[in-house]
Amino acid sequence: MNKEAVESTRKAGEIVQKIKKEAKSWIKQGMPLIEIAEKIEAQIIKQGGKPAFPVNLGINEYAAHYTPSHNETTIAYGLLKIDFGVQIKGYVADNAFSLDLANSTKNKELIKASELALERAIESIKNGETLGEIGTKIQKTASDAGFSAVQNLSGHGIEQWELHSGLTIPNYNNNSSIVLEEGIYAIEPFITTGEGKVYDGKPSGIYQIKKSGSVRDNNAREILKYILDEYNTLPFCSRWLVKKFGTRALISLNFLEQAGIIHQFTHLVEKSKSPVSQSEATIIIQGENVEVVT
Repeated sequence: MNKEAVESTRKAGEIVQKIKKEAKSWIKQGMPLIEIAEKIEAQIIKQGGKPAFPVNLGINEYAAHYTPSHNETTIAYGLLKIDFGVQIKGYVADNAFSLDLANSTKNKELIKASELALERAIESIKNGETLGEIGTKIQKTASDAGFSAVQNLSGHGIEQWELHSGLTIPNYNNNSSIVLEEGIYAIEPFITTGEGKVYDGKPSGIYQIKKSGSVRDNNAREILKYILDEYNTLPFCSRWLVKKFGTRALISLNFLEQAGIIHQFTHLVEKSKSPVSQSEATIIIQGENVEVVT
């Protein structure tokens, strides 16, 4: 891990911290999701970073991969998860927090459990514990509060232009004896009142470059070049491309997806349709030092 990786991730983390603090004060029930997403993304750019991926805004049972489309009319309500990241030179600071917009005791308990699980997981990492032991801490925190940790979502390593790389960091005891080595990682407990599993829902409008290639359509080739220049291999969304190219971008995305050049993620929905809370932070491990940057 080089100096540029550490310094860029720290700078991205500083932007995350500032925006997160502000967002907690202005996100309210009834706000259009598209307004929330675009305000956060605009603030990232204003602060000198770039969005590492489209702002994810999962309501209740929607655990991940929900970003508003260009013509979205959905408003914020219930248990809202705000997952956003900042990238500088391709180095990412990833983060998420949850808000109770329904004044619900159960939602507040879920949020408290995911925040505590994150805190305990980071403490476990600082103590040099194994992935299995980290997962155990998260799982036990959830069960002690009467909830379940979502087992098929996990934390992850982060490398330049790779949001999910290397090791996965479990939210349950997977009996792994691996200890995290020097690097950059995102820890993200998901806690639910439900079964603790997510399934693939509808297409999300969030994409990522899957492989190199080309298509015959001129518009699609133009948009592919723009994607590579602007986002490299980090995730992007149809909303961003419609803003740049108009709705013709949707046809081009379809061509690129059919050609296998880009992959479209699906909404990830809790299996029993129960609400999910998420808390996430990015850490840098250098020697025996564990630094929380978000």
